[in-house]
Formats: sequence, structure tokens, C-alpha cells
Amino acid sequence: MKFLKLFFILSLLAVFTGFTTFDVWGPTGHRATGKIAENHLSKRAKRKIDELLQGESLAFVSTHADQIKSDKKYNEFYSWHYVNMPLDGDYETAEKNPQGDLVTGINYCVKVLKDEKSSKEDKRFYLKMLVHLVGDLHQPMHIGQKEDKGGNTIQVQWFKKGTNLHRVWDENMIEEWNMSYLELASNAKDLSKEQIKAIQKGSVLDWVKDTHQITQKVYGSVEVGEDLRYRYSYEYFPVVREQLQKGGLRLAKILNEIFC
Repeated sequence: MKFLKLFFILSLLAVFTGFTTFDVWGPTGHRATGKIAENHLSKRAKRKIDELLQGESLAFVSTHADQIKSDKKYNEFYSWHYVNMPLDGDYETAEKNPQGDLVTGINYCVKVLKDEKSSKEDKRFYLKMLVHLVGDLHQPMHIGQKEDKGGNTIQVQWFKKGTNLHRVWDENMIEEWNMSYLELASNAKDLSKEQIKAIQKGSVLDWVKDTHQITQKVYGSVEVGEDLRYRYSYEYFPVVREQLQKGGLRLAKILNEIFC
């Protein structure tokens, strides 16, 4: 009875503070992506970003878009964290959220950062948003189905503890490996210049399609109520690592183009 009462209270808090079921890469994942991006910035871009962020790193600001969710004045940015589309669909033909989505959010951030008339304050804010959103774009369940809220309502277990498919990909697998964001970033796969260029090739829409291909596989990887354990981590944590690295490399490409 006490548990049910506590659950009800926490649910109400989630509603009234603006926290809803769409989670994101956990802090560790976002910071790893930010750190990987920093490692691939041009000297000019790094200098300009350092000036804009007043010394704060991309890893440090990568969680800002989540932190502001507790402030209602930022509610307009909530839908920027994800894109909903059918598994057999694509972004172009999918029903669009009138409040915006990951793609429109990223594009708006880039627009503000490129605009010479934008204030430093605006550029600082939207740079922080951009770092986070590019990370979100590479979490497969952020390009999930509307009816299950990107896997949030698909209940499973992680080592006999209740969770959902979205959270498994957000945090559970990363937490199981117990690596810091610096360890994740420093252990990213060694890639040749040609491989990096291949990953960075294309547009935001191309990257959405790339991630959505993984989304399709993730939905078929579990059954409701299934207890996911070492085998699932063995098969899919390499995908998590690859997506964190792709996010960092593509974020670096965007930033190098903006601050060239």
C-alpha cells in the first residue's frame, strides 16, 4: 500500500515538473558523445566554442537540455528530443509534431548559431541544445513509435529489475558496464580518416534514416516482460558504443562547419 502511494506521488511529480516518459541517453552517454566531438574539432572551431561556452566543455554542457526540463518556461523544447514515425515509414512521410521534433530542433539550433545577428546569449543556449540533440538523434528509441512512446511503455526486466525498452538503451546497458564518459570516449573504436568521412557524410535526415534502421531491429529484439541479461548486453552494447561515436563525429562535423 505504501509502495502504491509512493508510486502515485512520483507519477504526479513527473507530470507537474515536466518530466515525462521520453528519456534520453543518460548523462554518461551524452558526455561521451560531447567528448568524442571535442576530439574532432578544428582548432578554429574549438577556440570559438571555448569563447562562447566560457571554458565549459561540450561534455559538461551536453546534459543542459535535460536539466532545463524542470523549468516550465522551457516546455516548448520538450518535443525536440525525439521523432515519432512508424517502423516501416520515414521522416518525410511521417506525421509531424506541430511543436517541432529532433530534426526541426537541430536545424533551428544551427540557424541561430550561423546567424551573425544572434546574441551571444542565444548562441550559447542553442549550442548547448545542439550538443544534446545530436546525441539524442543517435539513441535508436528516440526515433521510435508514437503509440509506445519510443519504447517507454514496452515493459521488460534488466537483471530481474523492472524497466522498459527505452531505458535499457538510454542507461541500463551503459550503467552495467560501469564506465565513465571519459572511458567510453577514450575507448571509442579507432577509425581511419576515410571511415570518419563516411560516418560524417550526409545530412541530418540521412542520419535519422541511419539510426531508424537500428530502431527497427531494437523493436524486434525483445518480448514484453522478458528478463534481459548478459546476452542482450553482449549483442547490443557494441551498437550503443557505435552510436555514441557516430553522434560525436557528426556533432563535430556540424560544429566545424558552423565555426569554420
